[in-house]
Amino acid sequence: MGRLLGVRRVGDRAVLAELDGLDAVLALQAGLLAEPPAGVVDVVAAARTVLVTVGLPQSLAGVVERLRSADLAAGVRSAGREVRIETVYDGEDLAEVARLTGRSVEAVVAGHADAVWTAAFGGFAPGFAYLSAPGMPEVPRRTSPRTRVPAGSVALAGGYSAVYPNDSPGGWQLIGRTGALLWDAARDEPALIKAGDTVRFVPVRDIVQALPARPAAETGEPVLEVRNPGLQTTVQDLGRPGHAASGVSDSGAMDRGALKRANRMVGNPAGAPGLEALPGGLTLRALRDTILAVTGADVPLLIGGDDGAQWDAPLDAPLTLLAGETLRLGTPVAGLRSYVAVRGGVRGGTVLGSAATDVLSGLGPAPLTAGSRLGLLDPRLRGAVGEPETAPALPSAEEATVLRVVPGPRDDWFTNESLEAFHAGEWTVTAESNRVGIRFSGEPLVRRTEGELQSEGTVRGAIQVPASGLPLVFMADHPVTGGYPVIGVVLDADQDRLAQLPPGARVRFEPVAPASL
Repeated sequence: MGRLLGVRRVGDRAVLAELDGLDAVLALQAGLLAEPPAGVVDVVAAARTVLVTVGLPQSLAGVVERLRSADLAAGVRSAGREVRIETVYDGEDLAEVARLTGRSVEAVVAGHADAVWTAAFGGFAPGFAYLSAPGMPEVPRRTSPRTRVPAGSVALAGGYSAVYPNDSPGGWQLIGRTGALLWDAARDEPALIKAGDTVRFVPVRDIVQALPARPAAETGEPVLEVRNPGLQTTVQDLGRPGHAASGVSDSGAMDRGALKRANRMVGNPAGAPGLEALPGGLTLRALRDTILAVTGADVPLLIGGDDGAQWDAPLDAPLTLLAGETLRLGTPVAGLRSYVAVRGGVRGGTVLGSAATDVLSGLGPAPLTAGSRLGLLDPRLRGAVGEPETAPALPSAEEATVLRVVPGPRDDWFTNESLEAFHAGEWTVTAESNRVGIRFSGEPLVRRTEGELQSEGTVRGAIQVPASGLPLVFMADHPVTGGYPVIGVVLDADQDRLAQLPPGARVRFEPVAPASL
């Protein structure tokens, strides 16, 4: 029988259950999915852990009680479907796998094809599933990961097999390829393989490679035209929570509060899709009279008339853009990301109930380009236009921004001196930061624990420390699992401020005591 080894806090909205083996992991996951505790949003299984995320912090106590009383007896799991994957065994690493396992190439292929694989848990990308089979030899990852692994690659690493659902970097050993679509947002069930399914690889001589296309934007009758998209402008709402087990992160607006304020001011529901813009001069032209609001970074707004006249417009207030007029966002005085709400909501390609653009996985509409035209989600919206609102203070360039952090779940991987330095020192945001994560420079942290951490579920706000020793804070489009230790998690309430930090901004990570587990 499996055993629960412990429960660790992961920020203020998640806990990590540690178990003594994969069977216990899968049994716990199945029980939680069959009868979810109140408030649970996501359940993410990994090799030795189950991450449980909730919508509100007060739900955590009930989750922890459920974890500690869970029945992990064998047989709790229910059988899934059988999925057959036609495979051409001609991978670049096939001979190397044969050498590493002391087998012939033919024996490697036969062993892989004869095995009955079980989908244990999801991975770092939508549709990626870790497959396990009894008695299969462990195969080490490549010493140097590839920068691009083609979609459909069949691979081995550790005791697992997997199929890459899309082109991505990767360090697994490639033994074959398939034309099966591991992820297709147009299907009722986008993931071909789900946890609990059995998988059989069927050797074939050739395949037809077919890849899903990004759903086209659902523009409807256009009301705005993009004259200049700036550095990057994407459609964002409040994301698509609840799909992490399939490798899909929440995504959505980086500064959620700013999007909600903009929507309130134009009379939209708080989570209506709007635009998230990085600096660079986003310019929109009205094709018909439209009500807008701009929030987030402190940027000058300039409206231009069709007669050449120009005048300033206010931030954090509803404004009318008449047909033929343009709105231009200038260079931020403070902050980084701006949000534009349009009365009626921006209409875009919806995937899993959300129009959010996920830059890591490619879900949602593509970033906007010059000439893009935007329609409305609800052209007949009847909600009242709101009043101007006072925005919260943006991070100051003169002093370090304090971000509150719940320590752990893997702070015990670091020396006491590094833990003290992490919280006492200042860290600087680097230019390599994006929607996936905010990277920092500073004095590298030192581990006390050698070796590699087995991949486990991660959350928005998690502060991973890779081999470089420099922190990286996961943000909206982060991968749902990670293999580097998480030293702490930024409180949910502080993540909007984190999203507004430009390169060069300084922060301090202030530890806060979590509630007792």
